[in-house]
Formats: sequence, structure tokens, C-alpha cells
Amino acid sequence: MRNIDYIVIHTTATPQYATVESILRYWKEEKGWNNPGYHRLIEANGTVHNLQDFEDPTNGVKGHNYNSIHISYIGGITGKMKPIDNRTYEQKAAILDCIREAIEYTGGNKIIIQGHRDFPGVTKACPSFDAKTEYKWIMS
Repeated sequence: MRNIDYIVIHTTATPQYATVESILRYWKEEKGWNNPGYHRLIEANGTVHNLQDFEDPTNGVKGHNYNSIHISYIGGITGKMKPIDNRTYEQKAAILDCIREAIEYTGGNKIIIQGHRDFPGVTKACPSFDAKTEYKWIMS
């Protein structure tokens, strides 16, 4: 089992109606990635897609992929490409379920739950809300 220190919350920075297939295609064709960006990807209706087993790293945060689990919701931007927290109720519930799943996978060890933007040197707004504050109660 990998040593997990972080559960990282992301946004795809796409419209909420973006498809899982288009996101996967972008990673492969535009980024040249062999692995997905996240372990779990959540549609606006709350459907969770298991893109990668927790045991295998993804491409979520450069330099922090071997010790992190990555969860993302589809959305996170306005029509003018500005960051916005536009998670649906279903996405919020699904994120919590995915966090619980990740904690169970790690055996409940002390883990930091934070957004992509909370890593040093990251200039993105991802996940377009303050994940550290929103989920601090989980590991308290």
C-alpha cells in the first residue's frame, strides 16, 4: 500500500456538462498522460467514476502524486472561465463519500484534506472553494 499523506480535492475547470470521456481524451491527447488526473471524478448528478485504484498514483498535483489521493468534481468555472464553486448538492455528497472511501483505504491515518491550490507554488484556484476549511472537521 502507498503511504498517503493527502486527500486532494480538485475541480476539472470545465463546464458542469463536460463529459468524462472528453476529460479523459484531453489528458491523453493534449497532456500525453498515461494515467488519469484523479482517482475519482464526479458528475453534476453525483455519479462517481472510479478512474484509478487508490493504490496507483494519478497526475493530480505535480510532485505530490505518490503520497496523495485525488478527487475531482466536474465544473468549477463560469461561462467566462472564472473560478466559481458551482458544486451541486449531489457532488458535495459524493465528495464526502469519496473522502470517506479514501480514509478507509488508508486505515484512518492522520491525513491532510486540502485543495490543489493549497500546495506550495500552485497558482490555480482549484478546486474553486476552500477545501481545507470545509473538510477540517473530518480529521479533527
